[in-house]
Amino acid sequence: MSRLLSRATLLLVLAGVLLALVLSAGLNPINALLAWLIMGVVAALLPAAEIRVETVMPGASEIATDDEQWIAAFADALTDPCLLLDRRALVTHANSAAARKFPNLIAGNPVTFYLRNPDLVQAIDGAGRSGTTRTFELHETLPSETWDKVVVTPLRRPDTEWFEDEGRLLIVTFQSLTELKRVDAMRSDFIANASHELRTPLASLLGFIDTLLGPAAKDTAAREKFLVIMRGQAERMSKLIDDLLSLSRIEMHQHVRPTGSIDLAALLREVRDGLQTQARAANVEIIMTLPDGPATTTGDRSQLYEVFENLIDNAVKYGSNGKTVEVQLGAAGRVGFAHQVSVTDHGPGVEPEHVPRLTERFYRIDADTSRKKKGTGLGLAIVKHIVHRHRGVLTIKSKPGEGMRVDVLLP
Repeated sequence: MSRLLSRATLLLVLAGVLLALVLSAGLNPINALLAWLIMGVVAALLPAAEIRVETVMPGASEIATDDEQWIAAFADALTDPCLLLDRRALVTHANSAAARKFPNLIAGNPVTFYLRNPDLVQAIDGAGRSGTTRTFELHETLPSETWDKVVVTPLRRPDTEWFEDEGRLLIVTFQSLTELKRVDAMRSDFIANASHELRTPLASLLGFIDTLLGPAAKDTAAREKFLVIMRGQAERMSKLIDDLLSLSRIEMHQHVRPTGSIDLAALLREVRDGLQTQARAANVEIIMTLPDGPATTTGDRSQLYEVFENLIDNAVKYGSNGKTVEVQLGAAGRVGFAHQVSVTDHGPGVEPEHVPRLTERFYRIDADTSRKKKGTGLGLAIVKHIVHRHRGVLTIKSKPGEGMRVDVLLP
């Protein structure tokens, strides 16, 4: 009877439905009564539903939500890309740095949709299974070559076992190693190139010394010939060391902007006068087009002298068959710059693919020709660093058979 009473509301509703059917649909009253009695018996026989009363601590759900919000806020405060993954390796949150690094990433999708690197998959799986931190180096070649130190760390909640926590998270951070790798590669190339450049003249000197100490010890004519060659090799090494020291000093003060006041017109005249001997030896005329008045800029006089000396000297050496080198100083037609110095030769020029690499250290199109002309392969690298220190811009234009033009824009 108690079971029947517990379902009184259900029976009353059923009675109302049957009554409506009798009145509107013509249902036989006796059949309706039988149906109601049968439903009452069935309801009485069914077991009573258990009602559980759970005590919920006030604010428990709010605490969990607050934890997730604080974790996301912490990830957003990081400058490195950071991903939060749940126990199924689904992305639950990505900070702004990660969104920039992985623009197609969508929260709620597996991280493997966007990063298919097997080392990353293994690290995430290993960290999730063991509850320990995994670290590896991620090397990507597309769309450009990059290196990242990736750390996959389990986020442990206080007083909760890792494997018993259904809401456990993994934190994946990416620290860029690309610049360090490039600097290391540049340093290695620099040491290798510098060693190579010094090894050749040193080998020549040692060979001539051995000859003078042996077979040519009493040969006056051979001794004088060899000494001239040895002096040239020593001068080549001295020039290389001077350029290396100059480049080192420039890089050391790269971030310090010069404060001196320089008249570019007067400086260019001084550079031309200093190179007249080389120009006459190469049968080249240096033609200058300068403004009538002074052209004043802020800069380091000795460094700017080195810039234009290098550029004009290169034009005389490598464009000598053009017979003239033009140096022009005028107003810069570009916002943010006041002066433009152009150095143009009419030599053989270079192929377009070589132009972007001309300012690299020790880069030479024709190493033998460069060495014969006493080039070290560092001149344009020095020029580039000095121009950058002066907040200027260096551009090089060249085509085969049309010579080369170098423009320096200064504020």
